[in-house]
Amino acid sequence: MHEPSEAPLIMTLELAPEEQAWAQAQRDLYFPRERNIVPAHVTLFHALPAEYLTQVQTLMRQPCPAPLVTIGAPYLLGKGVAYRLSSPEGAAIRASFCALIPKDRMTRQDQAPWRPHLTVQNKVSPEQARDLHHRLLAEPMREAHPAAALTLWRYLRGPWEQIERAAFTPGRDHSA
Repeated sequence: MHEPSEAPLIMTLELAPEEQAWAQAQRDLYFPRERNIVPAHVTLFHALPAEYLTQVQTLMRQPCPAPLVTIGAPYLLGKGVAYRLSSPEGAAIRASFCALIPKDRMTRQDQAPWRPHLTVQNKVSPEQARDLHHRLLAEPMREAHPAAALTLWRYLRGPWEQIERAAFTPGRDHSA
């Protein structure tokens, strides 16, 4: 087991407040209670090496306009359901962190192209997942919103410990 200071770092993209509240409500409704131990999140990195904490925090603290995030259609995970997300600006932010850490120090999952998603159900039967997917497909699409912040967590073999939250700066007018 890792000492807390050596535990991998997780970086997430926090949605706008109303979208984050909606995502958490979805997760609270559909995620198995015993497995719902972390908040609704959009993962940028699953396991960054702890030795890069200072560099990651320094980059996080740089002023950055809020990236636009679009929550798309739900899709099946096999034993769960997630929403596809789109955020070209979020992908650019992720790329800046990728440039900070040598590729050979990143996990395969974090080296892979970013496929942003929001998991609202997992570890259920395929039948339950298909039923929820069918119901969620009938719901109206959500509007795009600027994200709120980057959040850095320490993985503690279950719950996560929040290390830092860096709010995005008010940026470009995304309403045009």
